[in-house]
Amino acid sequence: MENQPDLIIYNIGQLLTIRGATQKPKTSCQMDDLGIIEDGAVAIKEGQFFYVSTTEEIMDIYDSGTIKTINASGKAAMPGFVDCHTHAVFGGNRAAEFVERIKGTTYHEILKKGGGIVNTVNTTRKLSAENLAALTKKRLDDMLLHGTTTVEIKSGYGLDLMNEIKMLKTIRHLQKTHCLDIVPTFLGAHTIPAEYKYDPDAYVGLVCDMLPFAREYAAFCDVFCDEGAFNAKQTEKIFLAAKNAGFQLKLHANEFKDIGGIPLAIKYDAVSVEHLDCLTSKEIHQLSGSKAVCVLLPGIPLFLMQNTYAPAKEMLEKGLSIALATDFNPGTCPCLNMQIMITLASLKMSMTPPHAINAATINAAHALSMANRIGSIEAGKQADMIILDIDDYQQLSYYFGINHVQTVIKKGRIVVENKILAT
Repeated sequence: MENQPDLIIYNIGQLLTIRGATQKPKTSCQMDDLGIIEDGAVAIKEGQFFYVSTTEEIMDIYDSGTIKTINASGKAAMPGFVDCHTHAVFGGNRAAEFVERIKGTTYHEILKKGGGIVNTVNTTRKLSAENLAALTKKRLDDMLLHGTTTVEIKSGYGLDLMNEIKMLKTIRHLQKTHCLDIVPTFLGAHTIPAEYKYDPDAYVGLVCDMLPFAREYAAFCDVFCDEGAFNAKQTEKIFLAAKNAGFQLKLHANEFKDIGGIPLAIKYDAVSVEHLDCLTSKEIHQLSGSKAVCVLLPGIPLFLMQNTYAPAKEMLEKGLSIALATDFNPGTCPCLNMQIMITLASLKMSMTPPHAINAATINAAHALSMANRIGSIEAGKQADMIILDIDDYQQLSYYFGINHVQTVIKKGRIVVENKILAT
């Protein structure tokens, strides 16, 4: 039968569709709406959502005896998480620095001693693309187990042409071999490498020279404009060159200090501005007239033992579009679980569960310019969804530190089934 679906998932207690925001991100009161269908069901055909409605309607339309089905048993289901800011390709770890911080050494003190990002750069440069791919595959597998179905990965631990391209080639290999959708971002402007310590402007020139080579592998270019990284003048030079090379722009800004990055993001039409823990009311007002998605990363101040979190409540009140991501990386947030970020958004940034879920799905998709394909459960979109082992979505952030994902559907195919075997 021509219109028969390949798969029906029915008896979904709460189906969180996140519908209605494909054209532009959700803001303000729209963030309260999860598009819930009680006792919902979805029909999937050729990797896309074909029909989304109630169980009664879908089971009346189709002959379930001839179609593969999944009984969700009254559980909650929603789109797969979109982790729109990570640094998942790297070598080694920085556990020793974690212990130093516990003892009282600050992040910037560690950076001045040759630690931090430069530490990871030294380790990553020593590894082959094959070794990096093997390490990253395991991380992507863990993300998938926790419900992430699309992930952005930034370069930035190479900091020279050969090693930045090595990272981007690693990401391309994983794009072809892993079931996750992977979005590559060029972040040659992550920090100043040791060999350019006394001539940072020369490194800015090198980043600009890398852009035509990186463009073959990535559609986005990011710059870390903050204390200890790149200043506003350096950032603008890279932005201008990246724009001319055909990149869409992203910006790390206001993680530690406001040094003038936000006006540049607005001036150059950045798709997203990310971190924003030290965002001022003036900058919130500036961003209110911008299309940039504000990507918040609550795992960072938690792991760095800082008390300054992005002012999400004020940002929502002023109509800014907010997304959530892990910023998974070896130094400041070695956590790849989006469920934890949803809890932190509630506990540390006063975001309600609906706010956080919208931010982790459809708005995060907008931060990657992918909302036409992913981020919500609507007919015609890619069939990425997760079934949670809870019957009320509010429990997702309430029971924290637990993996609530029971089943992951990626492009209409079951790729994860978490089951407890009886002993």
